[in-house]
Amino acid sequence: MKKIIFLTLLVFLANTGTILGQSTQRITIQDAINIALENNYQLKQANNNLELSEQSIKSEYADFLPNISGSLSGSRQTGRQFIQETASFGDATSQSISGSIRASVPIFNGFQNLYSLKISQNNQESSEDRLQRAKETVIFTTATRFLQVLLDQQLLEIAAENLITSEKQLEQIQAQVDVGSRASVDGYNQESTVANNELTVTQRENSLQLNKLLLIRQLQIDPLGDYEFVTPTISEESAKNANPSAYDLQELIDQAIATRADYQSEIIDIQNLEYQLLLSKASLIPTLSANASLSTGYSDQYSIPDPLNPGQRQNVDFGEQFFDQRINRGLGISLNIPLFSNWNRMYNIQSSKVNLKNAELSLGNSRLQIIQEVTQAFTDYSSIVKQFEASNKSLIASEKAFETQQERYNVGASTLIELSQAQANYVTAQSNYTQALYNLVFQEKLLDFYLGKLSGEDVEF
Repeated sequence: MKKIIFLTLLVFLANTGTILGQSTQRITIQDAINIALENNYQLKQANNNLELSEQSIKSEYADFLPNISGSLSGSRQTGRQFIQETASFGDATSQSISGSIRASVPIFNGFQNLYSLKISQNNQESSEDRLQRAKETVIFTTATRFLQVLLDQQLLEIAAENLITSEKQLEQIQAQVDVGSRASVDGYNQESTVANNELTVTQRENSLQLNKLLLIRQLQIDPLGDYEFVTPTISEESAKNANPSAYDLQELIDQAIATRADYQSEIIDIQNLEYQLLLSKASLIPTLSANASLSTGYSDQYSIPDPLNPGQRQNVDFGEQFFDQRINRGLGISLNIPLFSNWNRMYNIQSSKVNLKNAELSLGNSRLQIIQEVTQAFTDYSSIVKQFEASNKSLIASEKAFETQQERYNVGASTLIELSQAQANYVTAQSNYTQALYNLVFQEKLLDFYLGKLSGEDVEF
C-alpha cells in the first residue's frame, strides 16, 4: 500500500510547485512552442541566411554604380638612366611618386546586372519561405512531443489508479481467504494481477521520462532542470463533434499547394534558375562601358626650360608637378566582344538548362508529395474520428460491465477471473479512449502542418 501511495504522489507531485527543494518551471504548450522557436539552432541559421540575402541585394544594387579605384605609388631608382638636364644617360639616383583615380560604369552588359539583382531578390524571398517552413516544423514537432508527454502522464495515472484498485481488491480477497470464504488460489491470482499492474506502472513511468527528455531536447533547455508540463484543456465535446465530411479533400489539396511555404520556395527557385539561364546567355552578348581616369606624378629628374636663361633647364617642385603640370585626364568607351573562351560559356548555358529541368521535375514531385501527404492525413483523420467514437462507446460499456462484475463478485455471483477480465477490459478501454483522444488532436495538428497553417501564435485544442 505504501508503494501505491508513493506512485500516486509521483504522478501528481509536480502540482506542489517544488521537488526536493528545486524550483519548478511550469511550461504550457504555448510556452514550449515559444521556447523552441527562440532556441532552435536551425531557425537561427535560417535567420542568418536571411540577413545574408539582404546584404546580397545591396551588393547587386551597387553593381549599377560606377566602379572607382585609386592608386598611389612611390619609387627610388639608382643606376644608369636618362638625365633630363644633360639630355644623356648617366649614373644617377632618382625618386618619383605617382597617383591615379579611375572610374568605369557599365552602359550595357546584356542585362547581367538586372538578372543578378532579380536572383538576389528571389533568394531573399525563398529564404523567408524556408524560414517559415522551418518554424512550422519546429512548432509541429514541439506540439507533437508535448502531446506525447501529456498522453504518457494520462496513461500513467490510469495505470496507477488501476494498481490502487487491484491492491484494494487484493486486501479484500486476502481477508476473505483468511476467514475461509474464498479459495487461496483467488489470492494468488490477485497477487499476480497486482504484480502485472506494477510492471505496467513502471513501463509507463519509463515511457514518460523518455518522452520528457525528448521534449526537453526539442526545447533545448537545461536537461537537469525541473519542469512541469501543464495539461491544456482538451475539449472532449469538440472531439466528439469532429466531422470529416465538413472538409472537401480537393479544397484541402488546393489550399496546401497555394500556402505551403516549402512549395512556394521551390517555385521561386525555379524562377531563379530561369534568370540564371538568361544570365548565362548574356555572357555571349558584347558589353559596352564608359571609363574615365585622372593621373599625376612627381620625379626629381623632371625639369623644364628656364625662360630666363636660354639653354638652361630648371627643376620643378613637387606641388607644381603633382597638382598642375603632370596631371593627365582621360575619357573613353570600351566595347568587349566575346569570341571564344574555351567553350566555358556554352557549358554554363547547358548546365543552367539542365538545372532548370531538374528543378521543374523536383517541383512536380513535391506537388505529388503534398497531394499524398494531405490525402493520407485526411484519410487518417477520418479513421481516427471513427476510432474515437468506437473507443468512447467501448469505455462506457466496459465501465458498466466492470461495475456490474464488481457487485456480482462481492455477493459471490461471479468468479475472480470474470472480475479480473472485466477490470482489464475497463483499463484497456480507458487507455484506448485516452490515446484516441490525443491521436485525434495530433492528427488535426498534422493536417494543419501539411496545409501550412501552423503559425505558433495560438495553438488551440
